[in-house]
Amino acid sequence: MFCSTLNTPIGLLIIKATAESLLFIGYDVDDVEENPGDLTEYAKFQLQEYFKGKRTSFDFSLEQEGTTFQKKVWNELIKIPAGNPISYTSLSKKMNSPLAIRAIASANGKNKLMIVVPCHRVIGSNGELVGYAGGLWRKKWLLEHEARIMNVGQATLMF
Repeated sequence: MFCSTLNTPIGLLIIKATAESLLFIGYDVDDVEENPGDLTEYAKFQLQEYFKGKRTSFDFSLEQEGTTFQKKVWNELIKIPAGNPISYTSLSKKMNSPLAIRAIASANGKNKLMIVVPCHRVIGSNGELVGYAGGLWRKKWLLEHEARIMNVGQATLMF
């Protein structure tokens, strides 16, 4: 297992991977021992570009353990464009699972690849910020950052 860290405007990010796939990107994990690998350093570079406003998507191999449904949700999250958050209801309709809003929200909450699998781009139906494992203040920061990158006016962000 390889591990790199990255200081960001929203706190310390922990990046963990095997030699083949990224397994974890998260915040403030206790007792982190850095052991950088090629992939964690490549992910770190791309995340630095993201925080500088030069990137909104990523091109490295990802791996998350989960059910078939959770993996389907995570794959849909990757398709949500930066600067265009959608509601859980909209996501459930895109997935042809209009009654699965709670299951989608649960899968979203189990995402272990913050930012890269952009669970922060899913908001409440009323435009409110709801649920984010990293804290709502980080979710708000990420959405506002992406709106700036994509030149989306603050008026379109309702929170």
